[in-house]
Amino acid sequence: MATALVILWLARLSLPYDLYVSELGAPGMPTARVFQFVLLLIVVGGALISWAGRGIHSRARILRWWRPSISLAVASAFFLVDSQVTCTYGCPLPVGATFTLQDFVHTLAAVLAFAAASWAILQCASAVGHPALARFSLVAAIAVASISAAGGLMSLFQFEAALGSRFELVATTIGLTWVVVFGASLAVGSRVRSAAHGIQKLVGQADQAVDLVVVPVDPPALGLRADGHERVVLLPDDEGAVGA
Repeated sequence: MATALVILWLARLSLPYDLYVSELGAPGMPTARVFQFVLLLIVVGGALISWAGRGIHSRARILRWWRPSISLAVASAFFLVDSQVTCTYGCPLPVGATFTLQDFVHTLAAVLAFAAASWAILQCASAVGHPALARFSLVAAIAVASISAAGGLMSLFQFEAALGSRFELVATTIGLTWVVVFGASLAVGSRVRSAAHGIQKLVGQADQAVDLVVVPVDPPALGLRADGHERVVLLPDDEGAVGA
């Protein structure tokens, strides 16, 4: 995903004029093959990360109908369609005679891919057990939704289309960056769980629920140098409790 993001920006900067991201893949464009390769990288990266993140779920009532990994997998599937069915030169809007069935398929798949990806980001904004990811996802969801909507409307109404194309590129960058962060958080979480499992194996006992008894004592009588406010916590005398 990170490689796709870097190549996408290099392809965009190689052209001296403003254009929407999809126009990079139009037949006859010097970036057509690069654009197709970028989308395939996104498809593969998105599929792998969605599989790795299948354990993440949302706590919000509507957002938890299905897991973010499913939304990300759906977005990857629509990006696969976009990689194989690119728009025609100039990526005409669905309002003129130049608009073709090929443009319709590409535009529809792109809109659905962005919608599914935005939904996945929004789902992770209330992810259970991942507070840092949730905070970042909330900011990213608001940014992607608002910026991409503004860019799309500018394109549709032919109002400051050059600025709208930049908005779309920014929204795409934020979306891809979120997927990279999502994958990185999964990798870090996996390492933490692996380390915890290693400690558990070292102790030799699985965690067990035990009773903790707090008993007030007389520190001087026990030979402790204390001010009288300390408490000694006694554990049940068994190996399981000590291991836990």
